[in-house]
This record gives sequence, C-alpha cells and structure tokens, in this order.
Amino acid sequence: MIHTVYLDDEYSNVKKILTDISRQKEGVGFDKPATDGVVPEGYMTSEEFRKRSIIKVNTFCKEHDIL
Repeated sequence: MIHTVYLDDEYSNVKKILTDISRQKEGVGFDKPATDGVVPEGYMTSEEFRKRSIIKVNTFCKEHDIL
C-alpha cells in the first residue's frame, strides 16, 4: 500500500523525520517535479512563470505609458 503524506519542513522535528526517511533504501520514494517533469496541479513550471511575468510586466507598462 502506498501512502501520500504532506510534511512541512519548516519544523525541525519534520526535518529529522525527512532525514530518517530519506536514508531508507527500499519502500520510500519522493516526487521531484523539478527533475521528473511532472508538475503538481495548481503549480507552474519556472518557464511558464517567466512567460506570464513578462506578459504582465509589459501589459502594466503599456497601460501606464511606461514603454
């Protein structure tokens, strides 16, 4: 059985748990969206963020006669 667990690593006790879990050789895996290319729902890639940011900055500047 696979369990999905969400941990907030801002807490020192959770950091210790993550350290202990990551040492396991079998039965433990971590999703790594930055390396496996699977973006969680509600998130965007850094490339998409850059594109949207440029569009928003350009739109703002045009609306305020900055460009």
